[in-house]
Amino acid sequence: MWMTPKRSKMEVEEVQGFRPEWTQRFLVVEPPEGEGALCLVCGHLVVPICERDVRRHYEAEHHYYERYVEEGERAALVERMRQGDLPEIPPLTPEERAARAGLGLARLLALKGRGWGEGDFVYRCMEVMLRDVLPDHVSVIGGIDLSPEIIRQRVLNINENLRSQLFNRAKDFKAYSLALDDQAFVAYENYLLVFVRGVDQDLEVQEELLTIVNLTHHFSVGALMAAILEALQTAGLSLQRMVGLTTTHTLRMIGENSGLVSYMREKAVSPNCWNVIHYSGFLHLELLSSYDIDVNQIINTVSEWIVLIKTRGVRRPEFQALLTESESEHGERVNGRCLNNWLRKGKTLKVIFSLRKEIEAFLVSVGATTVHFTDKQWLCDFGFLVDIMNHLRDLSELLRVNKVFVAAAFDHICTFELKLNLLQRHIEEKNLTHFAALREVVDELKQHLKEDEKILDPDRYQVVICRLQKEFERHFKDLKFIKKDLELFANPFNFKPEYAPISVRVELTKLQANTNLWNEYRDKDLGQFYAGLPAESYPIIKGVACKVASLFDSSEICDKAFSYLTRNQHTLSQPLTDEHLHALFRIATTDTEPHWDALVRGRNQLNP
Repeated sequence: MWMTPKRSKMEVEEVQGFRPEWTQRFLVVEPPEGEGALCLVCGHLVVPICERDVRRHYEAEHHYYERYVEEGERAALVERMRQGDLPEIPPLTPEERAARAGLGLARLLALKGRGWGEGDFVYRCMEVMLRDVLPDHVSVIGGIDLSPEIIRQRVLNINENLRSQLFNRAKDFKAYSLALDDQAFVAYENYLLVFVRGVDQDLEVQEELLTIVNLTHHFSVGALMAAILEALQTAGLSLQRMVGLTTTHTLRMIGENSGLVSYMREKAVSPNCWNVIHYSGFLHLELLSSYDIDVNQIINTVSEWIVLIKTRGVRRPEFQALLTESESEHGERVNGRCLNNWLRKGKTLKVIFSLRKEIEAFLVSVGATTVHFTDKQWLCDFGFLVDIMNHLRDLSELLRVNKVFVAAAFDHICTFELKLNLLQRHIEEKNLTHFAALREVVDELKQHLKEDEKILDPDRYQVVICRLQKEFERHFKDLKFIKKDLELFANPFNFKPEYAPISVRVELTKLQANTNLWNEYRDKDLGQFYAGLPAESYPIIKGVACKVASLFDSSEICDKAFSYLTRNQHTLSQPLTDEHLHALFRIATTDTEPHWDALVRGRNQLNP
């Protein structure tokens, strides 16, 4: 689809040599001899020459000079450096060092989901430790203010710093995609988490939280759409650069006439926009698929068992591993929704299934009902659910691996669809080779029931597998629509030109005949290969690469947010503004390091 020039071609600037605008932006000049970019600050020669490497050197080594922000100041700074006059970097004062430590502790408290008031406790711990270990240095923590108000403000400052870094990078995005996750429930309110994945001309990928939207306040799809468009506009991202949408498969997202996706696609339809690719199976694959295959409300029953175990069976040795896993997943205090979500994981269900005998004995001891353990249909349904969820867990684990690009993820999806076909045939033939839990249940029931009594109803489970197949086909049909683009991206040297659209055949033939590029393709990963591919010679192939690279290839960043929410749901349920919640989710999900010097030197009385 993207190889066919139905719409305007993607403009990908690719400059292999030095770019003059780098001088003021990154404080580098073109060296007198040879290639590269010569740093005016430290004299380091950055080779190979591309903006990604120059920017990384500047941000890692010389970000202090970002304080010279005005154009005139920047030009004067460059002129001084050309003459060998480097401004001295003053060392941090004791007050600034204390502020830096306070910012680091505020970030750590946010990452661990601790309340604002716990800063005072941390301060007292440090005071006790220093008094006993380094009594002469107790005074060094005197200037560190860890009061709740200061911690709260510092978390907001860190969020603003990370947000500004995202906006600066977003200016260079050649293409981007959005991930919309509406499964964040905090206390009694539901939030939509909006993530962005952008790619620049060097095919450097960045995934970040763009915004959060309170669905209680933005109930209608129109209001939700307006909030997302406002966030995109604030970040400087136009719909013309949007390539893909990945969402959960809830009605709010994918409803045929009133879903958010249909509104977004309608808004993005114009002669200058690309066809937006949508797929809805990546996010919370196990969680949402479990609703389709839980044919006998197994999860609700198991949830009641766990509540009983947590209240009346905590000292039983047979349940310690289960309780430990539960606490590591969502803490000691857990609400019904988090417990339900935890149980909708293949790994958890498998553990509970293995403990079913012990659970039955426990239920008898506390006087609870054990009617399900005598219901052969319910037991078979339990075993079947465990097996299918285990297969879904294997797929979900593969889809959590990022930096592999969506082409590899799509291969996993196609493989799983073939696996579903195999499972369908096996269940029809009553072949339980790939249904270990169901086979175990059937073998146990055969020992207690008459030989001629029917135990397994394959038709019941064929319907479930068929339903799951249809759901997968619906969720990923857009990826199948660009299957050729994905194949070209993943294997450009094995893609037969006669199968490609006419518009790309010349480029593809020229690429496959280039021995140097073939050697680069073998020695480098895909991202590095396409980053070095000259856009002036291969504009269509480079454009396809940028678009494919911008599609979400995993659910990792959404899983980070979801894991942070479930582990810290008690803390997050305390009174928090949407602004503070936004800051906490951004800090928990980002891989970007805050610019500490800018935070320290930019503070004031109102912004400590």
